[in-house]
Amino acid sequence: MSRLYLEISQQLGLFVSHSAKMPIGHLTQLPASHMHGQNSPARDPPATPVPEPKTLVESAYRNLRRDIIEGRLAPGEKLRVEHLKDDYGVGAGTLREALSLLISDALVVCQGQRGFRVMPMSLADLEDISHTRVMLECEALRQSIALGDDAWEADLVAVFHRLTKAEERLVDPAAHQEWEDRNRAFHEVLISACPSRWIKHFLSILYRQSERYRRIALVHRPIPRDVHAEHEALFKAAIARSTDEATALLTKHILFTLRSLQHLPENLLTPASRPQP
Repeated sequence: MSRLYLEISQQLGLFVSHSAKMPIGHLTQLPASHMHGQNSPARDPPATPVPEPKTLVESAYRNLRRDIIEGRLAPGEKLRVEHLKDDYGVGAGTLREALSLLISDALVVCQGQRGFRVMPMSLADLEDISHTRVMLECEALRQSIALGDDAWEADLVAVFHRLTKAEERLVDPAAHQEWEDRNRAFHEVLISACPSRWIKHFLSILYRQSERYRRIALVHRPIPRDVHAEHEALFKAAIARSTDEATALLTKHILFTLRSLQHLPENLLTPASRPQP
């Protein structure tokens, strides 16, 4: 059984246990990827911008998550609460709550009495994430194309237009987060007519797990890539209800990031510049 299937199951348990302690603001304002409940409709609405945080825990969570995704907190780095609480302007208890939420995102690990560390990264991990995502997302896309109605098509047209605008600005590093948000929304709408809430939930975990790897590929661009052309071809195939073509394009699109990172020095995934106590 894939390590990732086991990890997804563990994260489901972590999400349930941490949601009981999660502030209301965090539950209501995290992206839809955390919120696929039993009463979710088969076709979810397009993603909308996330509001400003309303609690100190939520603010610390978002800032820590951003710094992990963008590499300011390196893979495997020890997260010392006594130091970080000053960096993020919160108390030790608030910071620990934020770190606990990041455990449910599988971006932080807790090592008992040794404290918290940033989740390590590796090509083997990305390969596992990518191939598992291909299996699930292609099946979800097949179902979505078969069941999607006019409203699904309208949502897809709108979200692709917004993604196109973001990709026109992608040369500017300041636009990377906007692109990430709109890229996520595009992939969510593609599969939004799939009726399985569990497939969507597992895919939300996989998507978030691959975000750090996507950011490295976006910054370093190890091999030439026209990501907009990939999205455009996928969009056209989905709108045309060409299922086999769409799933083939989606497979190639997901695996391209893995292929890109295979051309980078491995120390970009496991930085040696920060000593690990």
